Amino acid sequence: MDSAVRADSKETAALWQVTAALREAEFGNVAVAKQGVTAALALAPGRDVKVLAALTLARVGDAARAKAMVQALEKSDPLNTVLKLYWLSTLKAAIELNGANSAQALVFLEAAAPYELGEPPPTQEGTLYPVYLRGQAYLAAHNGTAAAAEFQKFLNHRGIILNFPLGALAHVGLGRAYALQGDTTKARVAYQDFLTLWKDADPDIPILKEAKAEYTKLK
Repeated sequence: MDSAVRADSKETAALWQVTAALREAEFGNVAVAKQGVTAALALAPGRDVKVLAALTLARVGDAARAKAMVQALEKSDPLNTVLKLYWLSTLKAAIELNGANSAQALVFLEAAAPYELGEPPPTQEGTLYPVYLRGQAYLAAHNGTAAAAEFQKFLNHRGIILNFPLGALAHVGLGRAYALQGDTTKARVAYQDFLTLWKDADPDIPILKEAKAEYTKLK
């Protein structure tokens, strides 16, 4: 990122910064994620940076700031189809999901469904974010079968997700979904797959600690 700043590519550097912040948000490192958003917006508060910043804030529970950014994005580029149908739908769903309104989150995600396997800018790979949030919404609604079907898409489309963090985290989602169904055997396999992928990860990462605790309870 420093090299991008030195080369005066502040937008690129800010995108790297906010992408890292989003990753930390999904891992459960809330404070680090918020710091990353602040730094990215200070560096280059362009539309693409704001999209990922809003998503990060929604994922760490800062609904007020996320909503304000979503409203600003809607007004700034109302004719942008990718922004409207993919990102704004995803952002609104993330906000509702954090507010424990899984039903409304699922409604917002319907608009993104036709595009969920795409690679919309500003990301450089497919994230399957609408799929991931839909899976989490079904988990919140205690619908293990539907949740498992969503998280399974990550395993079915590894060529799209590549090394984006949600690809690994989807295994945790699968484990939780199977546990909801009462299928302990499949749940254990899903958790084991995740723990194998993350065997060298920092043991203090919140999502890893949660997964280990949940896996232990299945034994």
